[in-house]
Amino acid sequence: MNKNQLISSLSKTLLSVLMLSLLSISARSKAIPISQHSLVLMQSRPINGDTIKVVSGVPLKPEDISPLLAGESIPILNLLSSTGENFDVNKSLASKQTILVFYRGGWCPYCSKQLAGLQEIEKDLTAMGYQLIAISTDSPDNLNASKDKGKLSYTLLSDADLSASKKFGIAFKSPKGYDKFLPTTSGGKNVDKLLPVPSVFILSKKGKILFEYINPNITERLSSSLMKAAAMALREDI
Repeated sequence: MNKNQLISSLSKTLLSVLMLSLLSISARSKAIPISQHSLVLMQSRPINGDTIKVVSGVPLKPEDISPLLAGESIPILNLLSSTGENFDVNKSLASKQTILVFYRGGWCPYCSKQLAGLQEIEKDLTAMGYQLIAISTDSPDNLNASKDKGKLSYTLLSDADLSASKKFGIAFKSPKGYDKFLPTTSGGKNVDKLLPVPSVFILSKKGKILFEYINPNITERLSSSLMKAAAMALREDI
């Protein structure tokens, strides 16, 4: 076995260990593994299944989303950065392997903790050849506030109208308690008062989804250590 074959074998073994770890978590959370490189965590539902209710073209419950899966390609995305400038996501990922993270907003304590964790591993991901992009419902001004507060060095993008979240199939109607502030935090663009299910996608330079982690439970996010492990294992596939 030559050096490249050894590295390939070790990477695949590492990814297998990662997936076993995630599947162990999913078993405790009644999760449903979708494919080898996908883990979409859903709550168990009765098999007699009521019709899924939708509003504004999205489901009412986060458990009922239908996200893009590993092996599919991401849609065309043009979003605003924290400076208010247009950011062509597809053009950017064509030049650099990418980890795309969807979070709810800087107002969410679980998201703020996640953003801080991402900052801790940002240099490691950069050293592996990745760029890190995080997308939320926040307006560019609120993204900038999050960037300053957390001293974040990676890219934050605004999906204030949830157009990107809808394309990824991870948008759902927010609970009533969010109605008062979502339009404000989005700069008036989140008129339908939607939220994304927190998600992580590792992408090839061609925009193909190689790995994903999607969990409707807002308190549970992919840990920084598991994200690094997945990123390291997938470098050869990007």
